[in-house]
Amino acid sequence: MISLVQVSKRFDDVHVLDAVDWTVKKGSVFGLVGPNGAGKSTILRLISGVLTPDAGEVLLDGTPVFDNPENKQRILFLADEPFYLHQATMDEMKEFYRIFYPSFSEANYEQLCKNFPVARDKKINTFSKGMKRQVGLILALSLNPDVLLLDESFDGLDPVMRLALKRFIAKELETRDMTVIISSHNLRELEDICDQIALIDSRKIVMSGDVDNIKGEFHKFQVGYDTSVDASIFNAINVIHLEQVGNVFTIVTKGNIEATKQAIADSNPVLLNELPLNLEEIFVYEMEARGYGKSV
Repeated sequence: MISLVQVSKRFDDVHVLDAVDWTVKKGSVFGLVGPNGAGKSTILRLISGVLTPDAGEVLLDGTPVFDNPENKQRILFLADEPFYLHQATMDEMKEFYRIFYPSFSEANYEQLCKNFPVARDKKINTFSKGMKRQVGLILALSLNPDVLLLDESFDGLDPVMRLALKRFIAKELETRDMTVIISSHNLRELEDICDQIALIDSRKIVMSGDVDNIKGEFHKFQVGYDTSVDASIFNAINVIHLEQVGNVFTIVTKGNIEATKQAIADSNPVLLNELPLNLEEIFVYEMEARGYGKSV
């Protein structure tokens, strides 16, 4: 289990994280989302032990990560721009990683090389961004980490490679309790693979939990009336987004769906339809409700 306990972090005069409490259970696939600069990459670097918190603790199974080689051997952090030794090939980087990660699996490496068609004997610095990303994923997944941290790792991959990555992670989760945290702006990708999601905003984890449970808290309705009404008719409902065209409203609400439906029904609409709502829309509406990116 990964635990962040009252973790704070600053970079000079920029306060990135403020007393963050967050727990990731073993075997979870967690999607970490938030606006640019919210601190997603900082959290991953803290969990991996690359950074140390200014206050609080980052723990893996109850023991600190920073300055703890045994814990660091269990964690693999694949950064948005992975580091490779100058002039190294993928096979040479494999030998480099084997020094620090005794858990390296040659069988996984060979299988991944078949799935991801990367030239093993060519210099990585000659590859495109997408190919460099594939090299990073091959090496990361070959290490058999207990904790896999992926920072925008779907970026630069074509659809076939994204599917191959998802399948490999799913296969690993079937055979062992690997914990995966994926930071990404692509919520459609996260919705396909993650069973948990966390939203970071204003230096805090403001929402965290099971994807299905979070989706169950948000609801979208189209509501119509046969007479002119004001948006104040929804004052008794927790509306986080509202659009109006004539006497027809499209609203996004947060809370118990039965109570929300009853409150809408009490306003005597002639039209009441529940509309589908995906994770990306939930993120957009929740962030707008918090004042992020809202049109003036």
